[in-house]
Amino acid sequence: MFKQRLISGIILVIIAFVTLYYGGMLTFLVTAGISLVGMYELLRVIHIEKSALSVTAYSGAILYYILLLLNLDQYILPLMLLILVMLFSVYVFTFPKYEISGVAITFFSIFYVTVMLSCIYRIRVLEDGAYMIVLVFLSAWGNDTLAYCAGRLFGKHKMSPVLSPKKTIEGAVGGVIGAGLLGFLYGLIARHFITASFDLTVVFAVVCAVGGLISIVGDLGASAIKRNYEIKDYSNLIPGHGGILDRFDSIIFTAPIIYYLLVLVVGLA
Repeated sequence: MFKQRLISGIILVIIAFVTLYYGGMLTFLVTAGISLVGMYELLRVIHIEKSALSVTAYSGAILYYILLLLNLDQYILPLMLLILVMLFSVYVFTFPKYEISGVAITFFSIFYVTVMLSCIYRIRVLEDGAYMIVLVFLSAWGNDTLAYCAGRLFGKHKMSPVLSPKKTIEGAVGGVIGAGLLGFLYGLIARHFITASFDLTVVFAVVCAVGGLISIVGDLGASAIKRNYEIKDYSNLIPGHGGILDRFDSIIFTAPIIYYLLVLVVGLA
């Protein structure tokens, strides 16, 4: 299992590096593809992944990405309203085939997976986006790894005993501090490539620490959904890791937080 997980992890890193290095249409297509697969996995949990509701959601996600590609953000809210109307149309005209919970989760899947993951592409197209996108992975995966190490060394107090018995408060604190430290070290390296009006080491440290903190919510949130529906993994797409949502659960939350920190606070829009 460890060997399988390691090989899959290496392949994922290579794919992520190539995708984000070249940017542009490659990053756009890969991010959109991951979003659609993630939506499929989430809708499969409630067994509507091949329903009229899901077709509406997939179509809406594709239209969302088209608007994103064309820089037509002003039409995103009208699109979401249209999708909601279409979902309710399916709901009422096929009643009682679907329950309202299915409609709600379908609509939720568009935001939770598509809109939030699309921030990976949004960050990549920012000025110096090729360097900024690294912050997402330092925050999410760096926090996860360092929280595990801190938890093994110092963990005593359970953070969420029912949902995730192995996670500790000490581990979470260590992960957040560790993510901030990784951001600081990355800032030291990045200032040789990025010309900025702000101190990269301080900004990157803060961004990664905040991102690391939020990634905990993403990780536990995805686990909570699995516990609600009594499943181990969202799929077996990635050997040793599960599905897209199992591997990108923390990134789903980290990407939008870091994007808006960079745009609204740092002013990189």
